Amino acid sequence: MTAQASPRVQSAVSAAFRAEWGRVVATLIAVTGDWDLAEECAQDAFTRALSAWERDGIPARPGAWLTTTARNRAIDVLRRRAGEPARLREAALLQPPGPPAAGQPEAGHSGISDDRLRLIFTCCHPALPLEARVALTLRTLAGLTTAEIARALLVTETTMAQRIVRAKRKIAVAAIPYRVPPAGLLAERTAGVLAVLYLLFNEGYSATSGASVVRAGLSAEAIRLARLLARLMPGEPEAGGLLALMLLHDSRRAARTGSDGELVTLEDQDRGSWDHAEIAEGQQVLQAALRAGRPGPYQLQAVIAACHAGARASGDTDWGVIARVYGQLARISPSPVVELNRAVAVGMADGPAAGLALLDALAGDKALAGYHLLPAARADLLRRLGRPAEAARAYGEALALARTDAERRYLNRRQAEAAAG
Repeated sequence: MTAQASPRVQSAVSAAFRAEWGRVVATLIAVTGDWDLAEECAQDAFTRALSAWERDGIPARPGAWLTTTARNRAIDVLRRRAGEPARLREAALLQPPGPPAAGQPEAGHSGISDDRLRLIFTCCHPALPLEARVALTLRTLAGLTTAEIARALLVTETTMAQRIVRAKRKIAVAAIPYRVPPAGLLAERTAGVLAVLYLLFNEGYSATSGASVVRAGLSAEAIRLARLLARLMPGEPEAGGLLALMLLHDSRRAARTGSDGELVTLEDQDRGSWDHAEIAEGQQVLQAALRAGRPGPYQLQAVIAACHAGARASGDTDWGVIARVYGQLARISPSPVVELNRAVAVGMADGPAAGLALLDALAGDKALAGYHLLPAARADLLRRLGRPAEAARAYGEALALARTDAERRYLNRRQAEAAAG
């Protein structure tokens, strides 16, 4: 924000960014077919809003003001790029399409009533690799940074930036249309949409950087969209599984930090402060999904979350079941993070030495090279084994990799405790 804008205007522009960024960008992409131009003009519109709203007042419909301003900027850019005939054609394309004729259905009607969910389905085009469409959607519509997406997908920021650039280039070269798919084609995009909502929730529930562990606005929006998706696709058990997973995790949100803002681990959380109504809803949604008899990775993760939510005390947690479910998850959806979590569960079920052996086997996995939870998990098992000096060193490794202030404070405290024996 600039110094010219008052706190009230700055707050209004920030709120508009959270609510309208995806819609503004999507509108420009749809009519120009140029992702970079759309993002550039959208950013310009938000920057202009700071001074214009200070001068003229905050508009009654901020989204409409931003879309119009961004569209006008795009017209100016296109006019400078091309000769007069091409300029006029491009400018004409920038006018939003009118409503369908009386009695005629909307072309390619999708059945999706929510604007943001429609945009996510639009962005998750099956012609792109799954990770590329997920990354592009998170960057373009959700407003996550390239660095946040890279950390969520366990790749370097440079690699993620290259994937996004390649995806945009493929869209341009192959002339992939940016439009809402009809209802009959939603299923082929569902895997990408589920992944987008899952990662959006994760970034809200456990932020990858910043001062706070939780970004409640992101996780709340992910839950809202997951509810809509589950209603839209009642025959897709993974949609229900994802919603259940979010609800069960979110039920613990208030207990994840203390009154002083410090991180509180699952083992030490006050289970009386969990949202038990949300737990009950999550368990009900999960049971309905499991009745389909087609367990997938989101349903299995929800089963694990339900095991934690159903334990009245930390000592009542059935770690044996959790370890077995992680084993099943590793078979159908293998990933280094799943293996790390399985190792922790085995360590709790069969003893820390068994878990430590599995973690040590993951030490050479490049995907986990910058992942602070690997040395943090190792430190915890070493602590339980009564090897404080090694635990202190491992906590130090995790501390060097942690990206949120709350996590760094927690690891620093643990390291000091281990160093003190």
